[in-house]
Amino acid sequence: MQEDIFDIVDENDQVVGQATRSEAHAKKLRHRAVHVLIFNEEGEIFLQKRSKNKDTWPGAWDSSCSGHVDAGEDYLTAAHRELEEELGYKPENELEMLFKLLPCEDTGEEFIHVYRVSGNGPFRLNHDEIEIGEWKPISKLLEGVDFTPMRYSSALRLILVRLQALQLLPANSLNQ
Repeated sequence: MQEDIFDIVDENDQVVGQATRSEAHAKKLRHRAVHVLIFNEEGEIFLQKRSKNKDTWPGAWDSSCSGHVDAGEDYLTAAHRELEEELGYKPENELEMLFKLLPCEDTGEEFIHVYRVSGNGPFRLNHDEIEIGEWKPISKLLEGVDFTPMRYSSALRLILVRLQALQLLPANSLNQ
């Protein structure tokens, strides 16, 4: 199986080269990723529990879907590809770009575009990537992160902090 190739970027997210996935991670080179958050009509968020075979955060809870941006690909295209690959899902609504996280240790040196979309599925989980998925009320998710933070990926924890700071969580989800 051929290894993924990523665009390597500078501090301004401008492409400066390319590297394999393993090289980008081993050398802590800046690269790109996406996270998509799917909210249902009740304001719950769909979370995935990462496969125990993943090289980072195995068995941890994470965004609805997430993944790397391939070389030559843009963020939005990667977000749609990851939705299809991980969840077998093509949303009826447009993805809304919420914010961009800057590379740091907690993001794995990734610039991350975070998207939101409304939907209810159905989802067809890729079990090479995802152990299970479930809908969670935001209040229960935040309680869980406070109580057992290491059960959640570091990127998801950063995303939740930013969502709270920007007041971007669905109003009906905080009271559940």
